[in-house]
Amino acid sequence: MAKILFVMTGADHWTLDDGTLHPTGFWAEEAVAPWEAFRAAGHEVVVATPGGVVPPVDKGSLAAEANGGQEGADRVAAALAGMTELQHPIRLEDVDLDDYAAVFYPGGHGPMEDLAVDAASGRLLIDALDSGKPLGVVCHGPAALLAAVTEDGFNAFAGYRVAAFTNAEELQAGLGERAKWLLQDRLTEVGVEVVAGEPWAPQVVVDRTLVTGQNPASSAPLATELLKRLG
Repeated sequence: MAKILFVMTGADHWTLDDGTLHPTGFWAEEAVAPWEAFRAAGHEVVVATPGGVVPPVDKGSLAAEANGGQEGADRVAAALAGMTELQHPIRLEDVDLDDYAAVFYPGGHGPMEDLAVDAASGRLLIDALDSGKPLGVVCHGPAALLAAVTEDGFNAFAGYRVAAFTNAEELQAGLGERAKWLLQDRLTEVGVEVVAGEPWAPQVVVDRTLVTGQNPASSAPLATELLKRLG
């Protein structure tokens, strides 16, 4: 059994362009689907957040319409209740990468607020690349890649191909025109190639040790790819 580190947002809001604080957090499916896959494979999950705060769930991700109906919403809510690791996170600043076989970042708009500018997360991502350990990142989770700036001022993921929440999806979700910045644009600006699939359809991109997913529907297939790399 291996230990897999879940790096999760500690932000319960996303600051929009007009200063409005949009309630958010992590997206439930993007934590639940990988957690279930990793646990079913016999692995242990450890959650880390900035400052060790309990990660907040985006309430919108618990709604029936976000889970294919009420039955799906009830299943996700029950799974979250069983994820006791969420209630006992460690401080991201204290993580020792040597303790883990792989690293995974769920999405939700929360990472746009905190992990995108979190120095400890940025260092961890650079170390994960250097270590050759599998690294999985989904949906808005790739916002965290923006903080992975090397000593020479370049982004450590420049030249990588990734899947991430697209401009089209952000606009269709209703927040794109109110955002300070869009994830696809910002990743492109720092030299990361965003491979955009159809909006809301599963899309997983693998580049070396990095496995990325575009949206919530990509969470489960991303977990499957990550598990392949754990042997």
